[in-house]
Amino acid sequence: MSKENIVHFVGAGPGDAELITVKGARLLGEADVVVYAGSLVDRELVRTYAPNARVWDSAGMDLEETTAVLSEAIVEGQRVVRLHTGDPSIYGAIQEQMEELDRLGIGYEVVPGVTSAFAAAAALKQELTLPEVSQTVVITRLAGRTPVPEREQLSSIARIGATLVIYLSVSMIGKVVEELLCGAYTEETPVAVVAKASWADEQVITGTLGDIAAKVGEAGIVKQALIVVGDVLRARGEGMKAKSLLYDKGFTHGCRG
Repeated sequence: MSKENIVHFVGAGPGDAELITVKGARLLGEADVVVYAGSLVDRELVRTYAPNARVWDSAGMDLEETTAVLSEAIVEGQRVVRLHTGDPSIYGAIQEQMEELDRLGIGYEVVPGVTSAFAAAAALKQELTLPEVSQTVVITRLAGRTPVPEREQLSSIARIGATLVIYLSVSMIGKVVEELLCGAYTEETPVAVVAKASWADEQVITGTLGDIAAKVGEAGIVKQALIVVGDVLRARGEGMKAKSLLYDKGFTHGCRG
């Protein structure tokens, strides 16, 4: 099987069509068949980068159906892209798809993308790690239709007090707040909710654990939103506790960017 005759799992980025990687855009432009996550990826992105491909929207397809489309196209010698929102490795459900391709002896490659956590941080103009505040970012979610291991319950993770980026949970914002208040956070802990990060209709709601649920309810946000929690969010209003040594004039090393 040639390098071209494989399935490329491509991260589309968070929404803005310009935030797809150069490699991802090139592969879409070369594709004969594209199966994309239509409930989350803007159709305009597919039109822009894959105008000549046969396109399948996986929103109404199950695993067996998407695998059939991918494998049949590969057997026919076509170039195939499986397009996922954000980065495929974060809540992308690609592992099960790759297992099916393994079973069929079909090769594949994963092309990373910009996950919405970083688009949300960009929208907030906020660094997620700050000296003497938090050097850890936890990406997590509440249990929904997909369960969460007991040791990863939000109330347990909240004990760390790190910066949290919570996916797929805004519709349960009241439960999120309840779980977080069982940990290291208080009602004064700052929170931001970013809906449709990088899209034209992006929404940003800021508040604290004490009032964010009400604000989200008033805004009518029920999906496609991230919840960012942690004291790093104080920096824009209150200033930084400490500066990084990376650019200190008395500190030199080979890791400066």
